[in-house]
This record gives sequence, structure tokens and C-alpha cells, in this order.
Amino acid sequence: MNSELDYTLPPAVRRISSSFRLTGWISFWVQAVLAVISSLVLMFALVNVGARSSASNNPGTGVGLTLAAVGLVAVYLSAYWAFRYTVLGRRLRSRDTSKRPSPKDALQALRIGIIISMVGMLVTLFGGQALIGSLLAKALAQPQGGTLFVPGNINQYVEAFDIFIVQANTNTLLAHFASLAATLWLLRTVNRA
Repeated sequence: MNSELDYTLPPAVRRISSSFRLTGWISFWVQAVLAVISSLVLMFALVNVGARSSASNNPGTGVGLTLAAVGLVAVYLSAYWAFRYTVLGRRLRSRDTSKRPSPKDALQALRIGIIISMVGMLVTLFGGQALIGSLLAKALAQPQGGTLFVPGNINQYVEAFDIFIVQANTNTLLAHFASLAATLWLLRTVNRA
């Protein structure tokens, strides 16, 4: 049945359909894995921030952590959109031409995917800048040289936990980049047809 269907479709539609399905699945799984890892790290960060006594000095709190979380929500939305690419690719192979999306619909889906990725990447970059700025402030406030460790205020020092949050933010950025690269690849494929 599939071979019969393939012969009735123009070669450009077959190529575009295959590209949408393959690229959509790759993009979906890359984003899903990175989003789950970042989610676990940020949930751990929220629990850890709540357990600390002086959370106001922690770079994971406030604007940086909030923007990182918003960027992560955008990754989940983008992963859903990548899944929609696979559905669009399947619909392109439909025997019924009335169910087959028009090129305008495909381009509109790609435009929306680009917007989701770009906005998510922008928010995540702002979150990363806030986190790094806060870490820099902590690092500059640390006693330099051969001074002794002061156990009274542990939150004044840059901790491994702080770098963990930056890593989660970087994973989120990588997921947005993968989504943007996949969408631009699909846009190139559609425009070549």
C-alpha cells in the first residue's frame, strides 16, 4: 500500500514529507531529553533553594531561575511543535488531497516553530546572563588570596550547586538551538521544492 501511495505522490511531496517526519522526530527526541534533564536539575535547584537559610544570596533565585524556567517551558512547547512536524509529514502523504496541507500551511507551521525557538532562546539567554552575573558578583565578593574560610555565611561562596543551575540553562539553550536548526532545515527543504 505504501509503495502504491508513493507512486501517486509527486517526488517533491514525498521528499518534503519524509524530511518533515524524520527531522520532526529527531528534533522532538533531542528536545525531550534535554528538557527532562534540565527540568530535573531545576526542580532540584528549587528544592535546594527552599532548604537554604539565606536563599537571597543564591544566584539560582530570582530573575535568573525564573527566566530559566520560562525558557524550559518554551522547550516543551517547541518539542510539541516538533511532534506536529511529524504529523504534518504524515498528512502530506495522504491520498486524499483535501486532507493534505497546502504549502502555505507548511510554511506557517515552520514560521511558528522559528518564533517559538527564537523567543525561548532569547528568554533563556536572559536567564543565563542573570545567573552568570549573579555568580560573578558572588565570585568578586569572595575573599581573595590566602584568607581563611569563614563558616558563618556559606552562601557568599560560589558553590557547585550554582554551576549546576548554569548547566541546566545551557541544556535548555542547546534544546532551543536544536529546534531552530531543525526548523531552518525544514524551511530549506520546503523552499527547494
